[in-house]
Amino acid sequence: MSGEIAEEVERLGKSLETLGSEMGKVVVGQEDVVEALLVTLLAGGHCLLQGVPGLAKTLMVRTLAGALDLSFHRIQFTPDLMPSDIVGTEILEEDHGTGRRVFKFNRGPVFANLVLADEINRSPPKTQAALLEAMQEQEVTYGSTTHALPRPFLVLATQNPIEQAGTYPLPEAQLDRFLMLVRVGYPSAEEEVEILRRTTGEPAEPIQSVMELASICRAQELTRQVFVSSTLLDYATRLVRATRPASSEVPAVSKHVEWGAGPRAGQALILAAKGRALLHGRLAVTLDDLKALLAPVLRHRIVLGFEAQAEGLDSDQLVENLLDAVAAPSSPL
Repeated sequence: MSGEIAEEVERLGKSLETLGSEMGKVVVGQEDVVEALLVTLLAGGHCLLQGVPGLAKTLMVRTLAGALDLSFHRIQFTPDLMPSDIVGTEILEEDHGTGRRVFKFNRGPVFANLVLADEINRSPPKTQAALLEAMQEQEVTYGSTTHALPRPFLVLATQNPIEQAGTYPLPEAQLDRFLMLVRVGYPSAEEEVEILRRTTGEPAEPIQSVMELASICRAQELTRQVFVSSTLLDYATRLVRATRPASSEVPAVSKHVEWGAGPRAGQALILAAKGRALLHGRLAVTLDDLKALLAPVLRHRIVLGFEAQAEGLDSDQLVENLLDAVAAPSSPL
């Protein structure tokens, strides 16, 4: 690692540490979730936060947006939300001087660097699919015209996993566009006491913007430069391929999995691992990076069969089986 790159990584580390401190002014605990959001930012992907109401999912995203010098829009998904409410629509405008009428594209809230898709599973599939092109291609096509989205572009979505009334499951094609699915758990007893103290007392300090657009873009460029050994690339490939029942040698997969993860899962795993390495001040991915991110990357890309559901087996337990069954490299570097 050259001296110049080393200095850049050190400066980035300080900026990310300051970013975490700013988020800590508002968000109590949830260190793993905050780290996942920062990894998503560095990897330039999208993240789905899943948890019951009241766990500060929306607050975390809004706080992250406040600490970044990026454009931010929140979209509240509801059953009557239309695709045009997300991507925009054409309106007829008249030039009062000439009387000429023209259609002008009025951009929707998806045209922002950071988009919060709040309660994304409350809208029907047609509306959810309005984000598909934006998430994958970073552009929106309306009619015959394609409009580029600002760079960087991140979708951070939230959903409630327990309430079924008035919700629509996300299609597998859209789930696959999320770099990670992060489960947000309950706070500890000490954290809950601190939450009560902060939210029932004086207002919190305002969040300061600590990273500008150019710094974020450069951080994403550095993430792509993080080294991954051929041994770890092979291990990541074997883990992903082991989720496919037709070719897997893992008994639990052959028995319980209906559809395994596709190649995009491997891409997501490597990119997320690179982001985690850089977040911890390293320019090389380690075995621990891959293992730490395997569940968030795979859990929404594995379709379990009826037998697994009947036995109460979930995708996280299956990932644990994969880690036990697929031999890790003895010398990953």
